[in-house]
Amino acid sequence: MAAQSPRAIYASNGLEIDLSRRELRRRGISVPIGSRAFEILELLVRSGGELVDKYHIMDSIWPGAIVEENTLQFHISALRKALGTDRSLLKTASGRGYRLLGQWTVREVTALQHRPDPPVEPRQPFRTNVPIAGSALIGRSMPRQQLLNVLSAYRVVTLTGPGGIGKSVLALAVARNLFPTLDGDCWLVELASLSDPTLVPSAVASVLGLRMGGNDISAASVARAIGSEKLLLVLDNCEHLADAAASLAEALVRLCPNVSILATSREILRIEGEYVYRVPSLDVPPRNPADVASIGAYSAVRLFAARLTTLDSGFSSRPEDLPLIAAICKRLDGIPLAIEFAAARAATLGLQQVADRLNDRFNLLTGGRRTALPRHLTLRATLDWSHELLTEPERLLLRRLAVFASTFSLEAVGAVVASVESASPEVVDSLSSLVAKSLVVAEINATTPRYRLLDTTRAYAFEKLAESGERERLARRHAEYYRDLFERAEAELEMRPTVDWLDDYGRHIDDIRAALDWSFSSAGDTSIGLAITVAAVPLWMQASLMEESRRRIEQALGSLASQTTWDKRREMQLLTAWGVSLLLTRGGAAEMNAAWTSALRIAEELDDTDYRLRALWGLYIDHLTRGDYRTALACAERFHQLTASAAESTDRFMGERMIGTALHMLGNQNDARRHFEQMLGLHLAPDYRPNVTRFPFDQRAQGRSFFLESCGCKASPTRPCSSWPATSTLREQTTIRLGSSLC
Repeated sequence: MAAQSPRAIYASNGLEIDLSRRELRRRGISVPIGSRAFEILELLVRSGGELVDKYHIMDSIWPGAIVEENTLQFHISALRKALGTDRSLLKTASGRGYRLLGQWTVREVTALQHRPDPPVEPRQPFRTNVPIAGSALIGRSMPRQQLLNVLSAYRVVTLTGPGGIGKSVLALAVARNLFPTLDGDCWLVELASLSDPTLVPSAVASVLGLRMGGNDISAASVARAIGSEKLLLVLDNCEHLADAAASLAEALVRLCPNVSILATSREILRIEGEYVYRVPSLDVPPRNPADVASIGAYSAVRLFAARLTTLDSGFSSRPEDLPLIAAICKRLDGIPLAIEFAAARAATLGLQQVADRLNDRFNLLTGGRRTALPRHLTLRATLDWSHELLTEPERLLLRRLAVFASTFSLEAVGAVVASVESASPEVVDSLSSLVAKSLVVAEINATTPRYRLLDTTRAYAFEKLAESGERERLARRHAEYYRDLFERAEAELEMRPTVDWLDDYGRHIDDIRAALDWSFSSAGDTSIGLAITVAAVPLWMQASLMEESRRRIEQALGSLASQTTWDKRREMQLLTAWGVSLLLTRGGAAEMNAAWTSALRIAEELDDTDYRLRALWGLYIDHLTRGDYRTALACAERFHQLTASAAESTDRFMGERMIGTALHMLGNQNDARRHFEQMLGLHLAPDYRPNVTRFPFDQRAQGRSFFLESCGCKASPTRPCSSWPATSTLREQTTIRLGSSLC
């Protein structure tokens, strides 16, 4: 039957599925598609539009193998990508299978279209020049399997990533795994030593042993010489010849239906049908692992230990060494080449010396293998290679991005990095190019794309920034940007869920630290540092970094004397924040009372009601904790007077609670209960959350607890307080309180 002929061509609306050549064509042009993906397409088109069960597809395409359903879904996705604008023809019946729609005509390949196969000659065993592995591949079992699956769905796969990430090692491991089942040749073409892009086709022809006449060897002539031969071509180190490598790959997939290409490059080839696989770093342990023994299971640590063992036969990783090895691997971003350099140094200097000297990593991490490529002999040479391939605008942007200590947004890049000589559109283009060249990492999520430099790349770029003479100017713009960002952040805190707020702003903590370090340095601007310190207090408190907050506030207060103009408002804000930080870190420190007393004096001079309340609350807490209840009551009454006409019910709620608590501590339970009842009559919004930068305790919880204590009844978790408002719940009445038991 014609429809079952292996030489049939199925056609529909400009698409052709040629079973003879095992080729998908769109308007006569071949579309790159992997061998397994084509077999699925053939099975679907032969079904005549009928539904093909997913299990039947898996049994037919992978006979005798155990295949996960997501493998089939991966190949279906590749097919849809190949179909392009006609992707709607491939329909999914959820949970059942797939069908190929469309009106397909079938014709047999005529004698003119298809020449008879030549007599089959015994062929030599399939050939390869891929070297045998010199050592075990650590931490790459999952990427290796992913790439084996990818190569059965796509004909051009590019492994990309920063220098030293292990692209070549992984590509060779995949080629070695694929070769036994390839039913074709597997050739490695190393392009690292090639400098002339016009010689790329010649290099491929030479490795393949093609007999090419004349000196003018082109990508098309190499493709015609290969013809229908089945082979896997590994093009290693394409980044400096990206255009030539892309032209060759494009010609091969267009003219050679049985050729697949596995390329490694720090920059993608950008050709039709290319699947880009970004090689991940090795796994590194978290900052504070729950179990020290588990550190040894992370692939970065295993690589470090394995390499150190080969260099120092007496080395054996002890449990006490693991945290130090983990810290080294984390500082090196899990990059295999850098980890191997570090292990080599640890064999002669010891682990502690290596960890202590990583700030000077480019002088420390040298001495690669003698047979390695020149750019893999030192960590600096690896990055020099990438840097030399950049355009001048890209080099300019890369060094300026070093000013960011953590992730950054496109908005931040525009505000800090863009300038008169580099307008925003040019910056965006250069940033996109740096991402494509694996020097900037893009973290794309559902909301805002963010970017970052790996720690090693940032250290390299920072050197370039210092050499350029732009460092101080960029540091100032960086500090000003984060000052402005966090001055807006506190206003958002009360309007957004704390978790969301902290997720957005907590990521900037390292940039806040870097901005403060510059601001208070000899080359910095103290006034910017003072503003950042005040603005960052909510972040430190929400992130429970109170010791850091206290140290930074003390640093800012110490710098006030150097100001040419005395900023009383900044001093008041710092003194108030210092009092809170002392309360939460040192309890009743002697400086706490002085801080809030001075803050209150300045607030009265400036007629600032908000900071009067903050300072009075602080003094009230100080006297209460020291047992001076009468002075605490006086502070509470002043607070209450200021809030009597306030529109903010939270402050009035707090004023009643403060007086009630002080009276309770003085033994005046009747008056205390009256103030607590007035407090409970005030409305607090159901979604009320304490503003921890003003009064860092939950006022509702404190108020309810002291009410129960003052009322004198025998409330318990099973019997509610008879005096509590009828609208309250039993759970509200038995709220766990600070400092005492239920009444």
